[in-house]
Order: sequence, then C-alpha cells, then structure tokens
Amino acid sequence: MFNIEEELKKLPTKPGVYIMRDKQDNIIYVGKAVSLKRRVTSYFRKTNKTERIKKMVSLIDHFEYIVVDNEAEALILECNLIKKNRPKFNVLLKDDKTYPYIKVDVKSDFPNVIITRRIINDGSKYFGPYANPGSAKEMVNFIKQKYKIRQCRNFKSTTRPCLNYHIKRCLAPCCGLVSKEEYRKQIDEIIDLLDGKIDKIINELDNQMEEASKNLQFEKAAELRDRKYAIIKVSEKQKVSNINEKAIDVIGVAKSDMQVCIEIFFVRGSKMIGREHYFLPELKDMENSEIISGFIKQYYLDNPNIPNKIMVQDELEDKELLEQWLSTENSKNVEIKTPKKGEKLRFVEMAENNAKVTLENKEKDKSEVLLELKNVLGLEKLPHKIETYDISNTGGENTVAAMCVMQDGVIKKNLSRRFKIKTVFGQDDPRCTNEVITRRIKHSLDNPKGGFGELPDVIFADGGITQIRAIKEAVKSYNLQIPVFGMVKDDKHRTRALINEEREEFKISENLMHLITLFQDTVHDTAITYHRKIRDKEVTKSDLDDIEGIGPAKKQALLKKFGSVEKIRNAGVSDLVEIKGINESLAKEILKKL
Repeated sequence: MFNIEEELKKLPTKPGVYIMRDKQDNIIYVGKAVSLKRRVTSYFRKTNKTERIKKMVSLIDHFEYIVVDNEAEALILECNLIKKNRPKFNVLLKDDKTYPYIKVDVKSDFPNVIITRRIINDGSKYFGPYANPGSAKEMVNFIKQKYKIRQCRNFKSTTRPCLNYHIKRCLAPCCGLVSKEEYRKQIDEIIDLLDGKIDKIINELDNQMEEASKNLQFEKAAELRDRKYAIIKVSEKQKVSNINEKAIDVIGVAKSDMQVCIEIFFVRGSKMIGREHYFLPELKDMENSEIISGFIKQYYLDNPNIPNKIMVQDELEDKELLEQWLSTENSKNVEIKTPKKGEKLRFVEMAENNAKVTLENKEKDKSEVLLELKNVLGLEKLPHKIETYDISNTGGENTVAAMCVMQDGVIKKNLSRRFKIKTVFGQDDPRCTNEVITRRIKHSLDNPKGGFGELPDVIFADGGITQIRAIKEAVKSYNLQIPVFGMVKDDKHRTRALINEEREEFKISENLMHLITLFQDTVHDTAITYHRKIRDKEVTKSDLDDIEGIGPAKKQALLKKFGSVEKIRNAGVSDLVEIKGINESLAKEILKKL
C-alpha cells in the first residue's frame, strides 16, 4: 500500500523528474524539479492551488521519481517522458495539422529539392513550415525553373540524359556531365535563398555576371541577370519586417474559458515564411509563461528546425535552462527574448492578436454547431456534452460496446470508453445497449469526479427507434431526463439524418451533418476495433494461460518449439527445460496441469 505522507518524507533534495500516477497506474503528470522534495511536497501542502492542480492531486494514487545530476538533465528527461506517455495534465500538442517543409538532401552527392510533410533526423536541411502549401510549391517550382538541379526523385546513373537536360533545366549529373563541386555551388545558393540570405546571393550573381561579360559569355550573363531579378522579386513578395536576423520564431498566446490557442510565426531573414497554431484544452488557469514553457519543450524536442531566437510576450521562469537545452540541441546559441519596444514587439503583438482571432473563429464555429443542435432538436440548453454508443459482436459472441464523446462540438477521442457485455448472451443489441447505458450512468452517479465525468446533456443512439427506446429505458430507470436521438443511415451505409422516438427527422446543415457522420463513424470504428482485439485474444487462448508462471513470452517460446499444446503435453521434462526461463520444477507443473 502506497502511503503518500510516508513517501513524501523519503524524497531527496536532489534534482530530478517526478511521475504522478492514478489508481490504474496511468501516468497523469510528469514534472522536473531542482529539489524533488520541495517540489513534490508542494502539491500536497499548498492551499492556493488552481482548479486544474486540485483535480490532478485528487487523482494521484502514487508517484515515483528519477534522480539526475543537474536540472538540464531533468529537463531533457521530462521532455522525453511527456512525449512518450502524453500525460493528461501536461501541456500536450494535439493539433493534427501537418504543414509542408522544403527539404534539401544535402548528404547526397547531387541533392534534390522537394516538398515534404515529415521531418526526420536524416542530415537533410528543412526549411519552413509553410502554412500555405501553395507557397512551398511556388518556391520549389521557382527553384527548379531558375536552377539546373535534378528533378528526379530516385537518382541513378544512366547513359542517356532525360528531357530536362535538353531544355536546360538540369545539368544531367546522372550521366556524369557535371562535377559534384559545380553542382554543389547551385545547392549552396539555393540554401542561401531559402535561408533568406538574399544580399549574399545578389552580390555573388553580380560578380558572376561581370565575369561572364568580360569573357564575352553574353548568354550566360543574361541568364544570371534574369535569375537575379527573379530572386529579388520573390524576396520582396515575402518581406514583412526590418528585422535583419537569420531565424526567429515568434510565439503568441490567447485564452478562453474552454481552451488556449498558441500561434507561432516563422521569420527567416526578414521574411514571414509560415505559421502554425495549436489548441490546448483545459489550461485556462495556467499562467501564460507556464503554457509557453511547456509548449517550447514539446515543440522543439527532436525538431531539426530550431531558430536562433524565440520571441515571447512573457518572461519565462526557466528561460536560461531552456536556452541551454535548445542551444545544445541546435549546436549553436539560441536566445529566448521578451521584446519591450520596436519591430520585435510588434511581431509578438501580431502573434498574440492572430492567436485571439484564430481562437475566436474556432469557438464561433463550435458555438454555431451547438446552437444549431439546440434549436433544431428543441433542447432546453446548449448540448455541451454529447455521448453516443455502438455494439459490436460476431454472431452474438464476444459482444462489446463503445462510447464516444463530443465536447463543445469537438469529438474527444481520449474520453472514449469500451465495455465488455456482462449480462446479455446471444445477439440482442437493444438489451446490450440498455446494459451499457445503465453501467455508464451508475459510474457518474457513484463517482462524479471519476473517469466518466459528468452525465451527458444529450445521447445519440447509433441506430433507430429500437436503440433510442433501449437508451431511454435505462435513463428513466434512474429518474433522469436526458434527451435521446438516433443517427440513422441510408442504404449505402452513410449517415442520413437525426431522428427522435416518433421517427421525426430533423433537417440540419451540411457542416453539422458532416460532424454527426464523423461522430457515428468514430464510435463504430472504436467498437469494431475493440471487438477484433477481444476476438483475436480469444482465438489465441490456450490451456497454457491457466498455468502459474507461464506468461506471454514463455507461452510463445513453448508453442514456437513444440507447435501445439498437444505436443507439449506429450513432451518430457528434459524437453521443456530447454526453453529459456523454464526450470525442472516449472516443467513438472506444466505437465501436471496439462
């Protein structure tokens, strides 16, 4: 039995990482500390905790910790544990956007320039992200028009150059018609272009034009001139400030009662090359500085695109530690600045304002969905929390159910729950639905602060009248008044409409229909996935599972060697002890049980 008060006394005063766990042994929070004893004890002693911290502490069943040599090591370990375990009370980046980057595979003998949405540590150079995919495509097209680099994805030697060589779009490195050094000059210039070093490129092109003119190479000089003016033009289109630094990320934060929005601008060589935004739920009572610090740890972990400078609105408590970590990751000096005036302050304010606009637009979309549902379905209040259920089985065997949740117009996959049917035998979906709803309601009534949370405002049945009535029967058994509607499908198994118990269909907008369809598909997929898992487990079950001391590894080793339980039964003790981890005593027990 874990006694928190006793364990707090054992905590060392050394730096390290602490891991909070709930009753199910799930990691719910990871943090770092200069003094583990002082930091961890503070959670159980402070009286002025925020609502979020109060909720977290109420769920802590036990904790563990890892001692390290210094705070820098603690920061790196904290980042990695958060990334691996994604604890619910840490700042987590949940946005599923994948913006394009421009990739230059500089480790290749003859590098290519491509668009990618996946960053890996392969030694390539990545530029971006580009919030507008069209901008990335335009830049790559520009590069391939103005520079004679290869355009084939899979480079291999050949004896015949392709069409791009004949139309002067490639120097044909595949045929050995250009040296690595000559080809690399183009790549270096492209990297300078993507890095925003326009002045350096222009000076070099001027020198090359002068040299070409002296040698009476007028066609080459004209080509260099055209490239120069094209680069100036594309550069002017992107220029947005007078900040003359190589790489800056600007981070802005906006809050509402429901969530936080972080907007990040990417400025490279005085040019805005893109932006991203992330939505972080349930962080409204956290200080901006704490949110930004948590964001920086996650966003730049394993990110090869770390800038020279990060600009933020608020001073960060662990600023020096973060700078030290980022500089080590980037192999060069990285600063975190809080500008007070001038062009840099304007950029931070622009990021903050854009975060507010992005947040307002998203919440406007949500509120419109909730308002439409309220009006169309004739509800008394906005349906902030909607739940839906689906049953899955094979001929009445291995029957399971799934519950999915839509919170404030957003489907929350982390709130999904799965059930094994306990009281219904055979194929009877309505009775299974009734059992699941009964169990779900009981969870919240017995433990309002438990994993199921509050009861829903509305329940959507995955099906028609029969499912609606089964749910309403369970709801009425607890004297509750939760509205129930059905999501029905057409002959092609596509969501067609919302209906009530009287078979009345409700006309809803295309956007809302799309959301309801996604909701129904999500619960259906969750139920089927769980059913397959249970079914597959049942198929692989054997008499070995009931023998104490035989786990998955030993079971697999036995079946791999002997092929079947029947052959194991006919084996001798000397045969069994050849398996790693099985001694004579366990071998005799296996044969006895079988």
